[in-house]
Amino acid sequence: MALKAIVGQKIMDEVIKRKEFKKGTGTVEKPIEWRVLVVDQLAMRMISSCCKMHDLSDERITLVEDLHLNREPLPTMDAVYLITPCEKSISTLIRDFSIPGKFMYKNAHVFFTEVCQEELFNELCNSIAAKKIKTLKEINIAFLPYESQVFSLDSLETFQCYYNPLLVSSRIPNMERIAEQIATVCATLGEYPSVRYRSDFERNAELAQIVQQKLDAYKADEPTMGEGPEKVRSQLIILDRGFDCASPVLHELTFQAMAYDLLPIENDVYKYEANAGSSLIKEVLLDENDELWMELRHQHIAVVSKNVTQKLKKFSDSKRMSAVDEDCMKHYQGSVNRLCKVEQDLATGTDTEGEKIKDHMRCIVPILLDQNVSSNDKIRIIILYILSKNGISEDNLNKLIQNAQLSPIDKQTIVNLNLLGINSIVDGSKKKQYQIPRKERTSEQTYQMSRWTPVIKDLMEDCIEDKLDAKHFPFLAGRAASSGYHAPSSARYGHWHKDKGKGQQLIKNVPRVIIFVIGGISFSEIRCAYEVTSNFKNWEVIIGSSHILTPEDFIHNLSVLSQ
Repeated sequence: MALKAIVGQKIMDEVIKRKEFKKGTGTVEKPIEWRVLVVDQLAMRMISSCCKMHDLSDERITLVEDLHLNREPLPTMDAVYLITPCEKSISTLIRDFSIPGKFMYKNAHVFFTEVCQEELFNELCNSIAAKKIKTLKEINIAFLPYESQVFSLDSLETFQCYYNPLLVSSRIPNMERIAEQIATVCATLGEYPSVRYRSDFERNAELAQIVQQKLDAYKADEPTMGEGPEKVRSQLIILDRGFDCASPVLHELTFQAMAYDLLPIENDVYKYEANAGSSLIKEVLLDENDELWMELRHQHIAVVSKNVTQKLKKFSDSKRMSAVDEDCMKHYQGSVNRLCKVEQDLATGTDTEGEKIKDHMRCIVPILLDQNVSSNDKIRIIILYILSKNGISEDNLNKLIQNAQLSPIDKQTIVNLNLLGINSIVDGSKKKQYQIPRKERTSEQTYQMSRWTPVIKDLMEDCIEDKLDAKHFPFLAGRAASSGYHAPSSARYGHWHKDKGKGQQLIKNVPRVIIFVIGGISFSEIRCAYEVTSNFKNWEVIIGSSHILTPEDFIHNLSVLSQ
């Protein structure tokens, strides 16, 4: 299954390919004129991720425009709007047709990414633009399919809304928004999963309830959603970011995670000099359209270096990936190599021989005193130390900050872990935090610098094997993995989103574990979804979050939590 393929097909079938319904003959293709596609930020990223411009051109889309930027009027053309049904977008849509004789486009075909709230729907229907709207439909894809098994809500603000105590007034609106987005992921996959959540962070239960309400609404509009003996076992697990703060800060040595951590990659594009000292800059796009990237992204850097070297002899195309590999290795040999051993010792609690670490402080002090180590790397080391000790005293933290020559802002960044439910500063009494029982993976660990396994991998496997602790990961009341619950019928206007396109044919009939992490997922956790799916052939793991994060992103998110 490819999440991107399903979304791309659905957009093409339900939005781009225009059809006309004729009584008695069904839905037939209608010859169409050139049109303009108008999108907001989320839709633009969806289109860029899932559709190719030549496919749009084949369907007579001549131009893709940003709804919120200045646009030239094209009054002889119809416009296809793919937008989020929010107040800002609907106001802009109405403004496009607000001046008689000076309409922006000939007609409007409006497709909402998700359910349109009734008051906004009424506002649109009562506006002057209503006469120009020839199509009005909800397609229910309010997320970004980042990879074949990965989705993002493209919602960077969620981290702040969920964890910052000063933004509590924004929390419920944000929960409502992301719950709707999560529900569209399930609807797109044809899933009506049982909802579970990590109970050790109390806010998760509230979000789970809101998600359930959204799922019930979709189920009411499409009663077949989630039906079948395989689908009834599917589960959606909602996790807060505090369930594992080690994975987002470790230096990971598999290719994708390492590249995004160490290199200045923007929008999945890495720019590099064609030759040393050359002014010619080349680009490599790191996405699933590149077969070599697909082959290498989850491999350890040692394997990647060997494979790229071998392929260089055969394929000139591999030079672009060689540039990424070589630049990663420069960073590794420069400073990361030394950091990795200390980080792995702290995260696992054992050394490379499997012996328990007795003196954690002895591990970290040389790193903190080294002026060649960046402030961010020192913060990462201190966070791992605090996690290994389940919190430290303020005096001890002050000594670490002083040794590392970090700023008061850096100290506050570390202290802010407590807002994620982590013991950062403790006064002698430590609350015991539940930890998922870790699996023994010695036989899987080939590299001494890659001994840590993200907690989420154990969670995925335990869920599939029905071993996940029901006290700490409860199902919502009234739902369980085999509930077979049926939602009531719908009274929503028009059943706008009942059409099924070819995208449905791409969906595999297997049960799924859908993991959603509030506040970002790391590339090492993304890798786990593929590994577990590969190991459990009759299951599929889909993983998503408010956004995809690098260690630098995570540190930055922590730093502004108290602002």
